[in-house]
Amino acid sequence: MKIYTKTGDQGTTALFGGKRVSKADLRIDTYGTVDELNSWVGLLRDQQVNSERKDFLINIQDRLFTIGSILATEPGNTKVKIPALAGQDVHALEKAIDEMDASLPAMKSFILPGGHQSVSFCHVARTVCRRSERLVIALNSQEPVDSLLIQYLNRLSDYLFVLARKMGQELKVDDTPWKPKM
Repeated sequence: MKIYTKTGDQGTTALFGGKRVSKADLRIDTYGTVDELNSWVGLLRDQQVNSERKDFLINIQDRLFTIGSILATEPGNTKVKIPALAGQDVHALEKAIDEMDASLPAMKSFILPGGHQSVSFCHVARTVCRRSERLVIALNSQEPVDSLLIQYLNRLSDYLFVLARKMGQELKVDDTPWKPKM
């Protein structure tokens, strides 16, 4: 299989199912942003501080590929076989959030992203996740998208926020509270 097909040289691409659409189509932007998020999660997985979470992060990457597959499938096409997202995927994120949050100090203010390069990578992943969520919501306003995708991305951004705090704790980096100048 060749990497290049030349079929996209005129600015279009094919959805699963064969329908060709503009590469500027909202659907393409949406699953492209999910793919970008997946790359950021891969970078998080490669951080030494996350060695114990590697398998969980790989599972998140698998779920993001599933979301990308769902989004890349031509609407209404039931002939294409793609993996499914399940409510259990959301529950797994919630369980991981609760486990990490139990050992973190209570937040008393917003915190500024940063403090350590690994923590910063996590905050970038979180913001890309939020962008992915917004794009799925925008796509949903044009044509129906399974609400579980929105729920998963919403919970994943929460997970990434708590993960950033947990990574900071493990790296012995204090949260930097935001103190608005009034």
